[in-house]
Amino acid sequence: MSTEDSPQEPAEHARFAAYLVELEQVADADEMELVGAVLVDPDRVMAEAAVVRHIDRRAAQLWPEPAWEEWAAAVGRVVTRRPFLVRRLHEWSLFRAVSLRLPWRSEDLLASSDWLQLKTAAGPDPDALDVLAGSGRTKRIRNVARASRTRRNAG
Repeated sequence: MSTEDSPQEPAEHARFAAYLVELEQVADADEMELVGAVLVDPDRVMAEAAVVRHIDRRAAQLWPEPAWEEWAAAVGRVVTRRPFLVRRLHEWSLFRAVSLRLPWRSEDLLASSDWLQLKTAAGPDPDALDVLAGSGRTKRIRNVARASRTRRNAG
């Protein structure tokens, strides 16, 4: 089949892929400007999907580091009018608090998304495991937390 016969990739798919590459390669000094530029794309859903992938990638790198605080505050200023992105950033902050044994509230963990509950249920914090084993949103989350708790107690 020639290129002329193949269906064209939708423009938003090409922009999404390009955004992911740009976000992965952006210098720290230019990161917030690029995130803001992506968020003005006319396809709001696609733009937010690209940015949440970026937030997840960067947060996974930065959460245990002192640089987290400044980075999270900067991202928070850029995504302030995007509820889904604000929530994801907040959940990464909660994950960080649980993982580093900083103060956190069980109500916040129980009100969090399945994504965060499942991520936390696989972790080592005994208090979080107890909360999720007993009251996690789904059976899967409760089971993962129980299994993590059992592994932790056996080790």
